[in-house]
Amino acid sequence: MDWTDLQHFLALAREGSLSAAARSLGVDHVTVARRVAALETVMSLKLVDRRPRSYELTEDGKRIAKIGAPMVETAFAVERAAQASKSEIGGEITISAPPSLANLLIAPKLIGLRQKHPGITIKLIGEKRTASINRREADLALRLSRPMEPGLIARKIGYFEFALYGSPDYLKTTPPHAFAFVAYDSSMDDVPQQRWLRRFAGTREIVLRTNDLENQAAAARTGIGLAALPRFLGEADPRLERHDIGGRPVGREVWLVLHRDLRRTPAVRAVASFIEGCLT
Repeated sequence: MDWTDLQHFLALAREGSLSAAARSLGVDHVTVARRVAALETVMSLKLVDRRPRSYELTEDGKRIAKIGAPMVETAFAVERAAQASKSEIGGEITISAPPSLANLLIAPKLIGLRQKHPGITIKLIGEKRTASINRREADLALRLSRPMEPGLIARKIGYFEFALYGSPDYLKTTPPHAFAFVAYDSSMDDVPQQRWLRRFAGTREIVLRTNDLENQAAAARTGIGLAALPRFLGEADPRLERHDIGGRPVGREVWLVLHRDLRRTPAVRAVASFIEGCLT
């Protein structure tokens, strides 16, 4: 049995779909399907039911997935142990961060890290989903809430506030009672900035809903309405103007997260220090 085949099957069992398994492994979905089929052939077992739009685990598949899951965690632990043993400040370090933080606060300052530690290469993943530190999808991550997963170390390194922004022309020509708004879609209804925006908007119209902050900023620049944006984004954009509403602003904490096994690794510590500097 090829361990790589089993690894792909376990990713499918864990993630629930070919596309999600492929993302977690950094391959395409065709590779996942091929590896699962190869494992079935070697084991002479049907592990998945192939349906038009999904793969469902068979009873044998569920049993094998349950037995094999600890093997994956052991493999990741071995990888972390190997990385932690490296004394040099070098190699590739993967950072996961929300897109706005990755694009505006980290990427523009990477030249400073490069000049100080030329042996380190960075893989910067700007995405909304939470990358798994335990499964080594990232070595370091920025999160907007404190994680509760076992084995992780988290330190609060920053805080940023939100404000309402629109185009200067829109704010100049539109009376407050006629304001329209750009908001997150329903998948983000529970985040503090969405609740704050909806309270202020009241019965006024929400003309656009999107789960992407950059889309909200782009729409606000056109004069379609006001969006709740981080101040580090809105204040730096001359095409946006802040509309102050008084009261206590809403904000989010920023937590730097890494695995306990890597806390003393020189390269990880160097990049962690760099990230903390990006938010000060």
